[in-house]
Amino acid sequence: MKRHEETLAKVRSVYADLSQRPLARNCLRRTECCQFRLTGKVPQLTCGEALLAAHAFRATGRKSLPLKNDGSCPLLHSENGKCLIYESRPFGCRTHFCQAAGGPMDRQEVLDLIRQLEEIDRLLGGDGPRALAPAIEQALEDS
Repeated sequence: MKRHEETLAKVRSVYADLSQRPLARNCLRRTECCQFRLTGKVPQLTCGEALLAAHAFRATGRKSLPLKNDGSCPLLHSENGKCLIYESRPFGCRTHFCQAAGGPMDRQEVLDLIRQLEEIDRLLGGDGPRALAPAIEQALEDS
């Protein structure tokens, strides 16, 4: 359990570091970027990110990701369409996908943070990022 909490704290620290950077971002929570079938882009999560997302998802009282036939993110609330885990949303959602928030960040601006997430992944025995839904499903099973 201690390792679990340490992992969550490390990932949160990476996200906090990102939020302190003077990079132009303005997420309006419009969720167009969450329509994976339309954008053709699916966030890829490291083990640590998936663990944090699964933890936040469970905190909503849910136990398993819903099956979505419309190609949208399974973390969107079925009634209001808002992200269920917004404060714990993955790094890719924060940096790479949303045109309305300012478009993709230059990888070089956040490469040190990506490397930190990769190191957490390595320490957890991961083998690199995986698509959002399977990564979170695995984390829900393992935790």
